[in-house]
Amino acid sequence: MNSDMDGDIENQVELEEKTRLINQVLELQNTLEDLSARVDAVKEENLKLKSENQVLGQYIENLMSASSVFQTTDSKSKRN
Repeated sequence: MNSDMDGDIENQVELEEKTRLINQVLELQNTLEDLSARVDAVKEENLKLKSENQVLGQYIENLMSASSVFQTTDSKSKRN
């Protein structure tokens, strides 16, 4: 009878350990899903910001080419 009780206790401990491990795996899966979603969101934001940077860079380039301040003049180089 004592060995039956020992076996039951061992089975219960094993079952509790399995349950704990299953819960831990499920929690890690949820964390991984959350991280994957965050990575996707960051990638999307990064692409958006790259596109905005290209537009701003082109705008600045156009402003600089239209401004006489940023133009090189031949008269200045001829004076030297």
